[in-house]
Amino acid sequence: MKQTDDPGSWNPYLAGALTGLVAVASVFFTGKYFGASTSFVRTAGMLERLVNPERVAQNSYFSKYLESGVSGIDWQWMFVVGILLGALIAAVTSGSFRLQAVPDMWQRRFGVKTGLGRFLTSFIGGAILLFGARLAGGCPSGHGLSGVMQLAVSGLVALVCFFAGGMLVARLLYRKGDE
Repeated sequence: MKQTDDPGSWNPYLAGALTGLVAVASVFFTGKYFGASTSFVRTAGMLERLVNPERVAQNSYFSKYLESGVSGIDWQWMFVVGILLGALIAAVTSGSFRLQAVPDMWQRRFGVKTGLGRFLTSFIGGAILLFGARLAGGCPSGHGLSGVMQLAVSGLVALVCFFAGGMLVARLLYRKGDE
């Protein structure tokens, strides 16, 4: 059964099964479910603490996630680092690793536009995404994967909304298809 046209990609069923095993191991060994967005809050607080530790200690939002005298590196922060390293290892071992400023599909649809404008657009989009995740109290991995693992109705609703939103935006952006 052919899973994808990309010869370097993993079988999605195997990747899903491995994700499930990692999720079970996470709960078994740490008692924690998946989540990533709080790691960015911790990272921002740790970086700001290098410059102005008093400000971070007085900030109620940062103090919610960073205890005074504690580094801020926890299982979730290491989970995010593990995602980066795992993706790198998977790409290198599959032979699909490459440095690329603009993905092929985006280039076919919108052309090759690099530079400050693209960087700012990407940065602002990421900032909006992270703001929404923090406003909702979690990201797709926290609400979607971990919520569904716990059979939480809110997790299932969030996951359906993530897919519906993704399909809608993909349809709007790539309405001509992959020609």
